[in-house]
Amino acid sequence: MMDRRRFLALSGLSAAALLAEACDSMGPRSAQPILRWAERRNEGVERFLFRHASMDHAASERFAGRKMPSYFISSIPPVWNQAKNGTWALEVTGAVRTPLRLTLEDLGKLPLVTQRINHYCVEGWTASTQFTGVRVSTLARLAGLKPDAGYVDFQSFDAGYHESWDLDSATHPQTLVAFMREGKPLDALYGAPARVHSPVKLGYKNTKYLTKVVFLPQRNGGYWSDKGYEWYGGT
Repeated sequence: MMDRRRFLALSGLSAAALLAEACDSMGPRSAQPILRWAERRNEGVERFLFRHASMDHAASERFAGRKMPSYFISSIPPVWNQAKNGTWALEVTGAVRTPLRLTLEDLGKLPLVTQRINHYCVEGWTASTQFTGVRVSTLARLAGLKPDAGYVDFQSFDAGYHESWDLDSATHPQTLVAFMREGKPLDALYGAPARVHSPVKLGYKNTKYLTKVVFLPQRNGGYWSDKGYEWYGGT
């Protein structure tokens, strides 16, 4: 049986051919309409294949540990400055009836999930790891989504890094606001104090150094999405 990632790769072949033709002497600008078309086409395929109840499981029994690459856009690993900014807390806001402000202690009192899953990178590698945290769907329920909430923007203190998601992916059972990895609290390399993680999205969509979860009526791009990476970014 062909898996989802293989099907996506094959489904993009015709779009890739058109993209190659679009790279003419007029440069990248002439390719923009076909690039946008190709992204919409791929997103449509991904949404069709997405199943809210499908679950990912780690490909390996051994965790990646420190072999799992870390990433951030600041010049050095971001660290929350408590002396300057006070105690870290996650804001859940936007198109909600009851905005929330949750410290790590508050998050720890909510129903927790520990899951062994894969981390999929856009560069092609996959790492098996484990995260513990609170489902975004739990936060959505506590905050009370308004009828027009259809997207979520995950924002961070890593030089303003953010990425927006579709609501179905954000409320998938394996999409967490995670604050532990492989049995230990997150450290600065992997997104402390808390981060988003879900195997349904590629790594660049999983915002680290999280500060806000903002529910929105419309999507608003993201750090890499605005630089030409696919907005949907599904696995």
